[in-house]
Amino acid sequence: MKYTKLGNSGINVSRLCLGCMGFGDASRGMHTWAVQYDESKDIIGYAYEQGINFFDTAMGYQDGTSEEYLGRAIRELGIRDKTVIATKYMPRSTDELLETYTGQEWIEKCLHDSLKRLGTDYIDLYIMHAWDYKTPVLETMETLTKAQRDGRIRAFGISNCYAWQLAKANALAEKEGLETFTSIQSHFNLIAREDEREIIPYCKEDNIAVTPYSSLAVGRLSRRPEEVTKRSQLDVINNSKYDWAKDIDEPVIQRVIEIADKHGVSMAEVSLGWLLTKATSPVVGATKKSQIDGLVKSVDFILTEEEINYLEEPYVPHKLAGVIAMNPVEIQAK
Repeated sequence: MKYTKLGNSGINVSRLCLGCMGFGDASRGMHTWAVQYDESKDIIGYAYEQGINFFDTAMGYQDGTSEEYLGRAIRELGIRDKTVIATKYMPRSTDELLETYTGQEWIEKCLHDSLKRLGTDYIDLYIMHAWDYKTPVLETMETLTKAQRDGRIRAFGISNCYAWQLAKANALAEKEGLETFTSIQSHFNLIAREDEREIIPYCKEDNIAVTPYSSLAVGRLSRRPEEVTKRSQLDVINNSKYDWAKDIDEPVIQRVIEIADKHGVSMAEVSLGWLLTKATSPVVGATKKSQIDGLVKSVDFILTEEEINYLEEPYVPHKLAGVIAMNPVEIQAK
């Protein structure tokens, strides 16, 4: 495994981050394919043995049980001081707005609850899961800065936002003497490259860490078209991000297969090998220990400049998908 710094935070992270969305009580959330605790712990422990020290979850994954599983596993494995935990909070929903939580109160509540579920005194990277259209930017940055300076979080980041929003928030924070977003977790992979227009260049300029999710496009960039998995059949929400673009994505996927066959490696190694040339630490999920091996190998797989260009050449612009494509009303209703 190789390691790098998480933006300007000074936190040392593995070049791959294990996404924990697939861990949790399958009866308590939208992911019916999620794996239960014992299997989750085995995967987390094996990933750590292979050098992965960076783990990402969220309060919304399986009604908080993903956080519970991750925290419990790390405690039982005795590796808390050697790992980097990232978790995420969502902006206030319509119901929560009606309950008259202020923006500050809501962040404090979410952070308190996540710390309790994780069973830890601090969170290494605390992430706003989507841009908060109902809370003044300054209030958000002040609240997150307070949490960082009193030691409950080591750094904070954002997910699912536009470049102008990230730039605005960090510029305002700098003006007011506050801490800034140290990372961006957005939807970015070989068949979803819209972030290359503004987000990626901006982050490179200001040394903001890029930790993309859906790094393998829900398996489309790691398995051959004829292969079927439980998640590919049941993950309706994530499939909706890609099903519409099947025809325009096929040429890219075929080139991934071609290069994988040429080198005798997996599709995941090729896809992540490309993404590692663009990102700090891609978030990749696993629901089987055997999947970890292929993921880890990608860190040492080096594409030539010609191969990178060959993979990129068939791409055509995509419409935005997922949370970033929602309007503010939809986000607040979640």
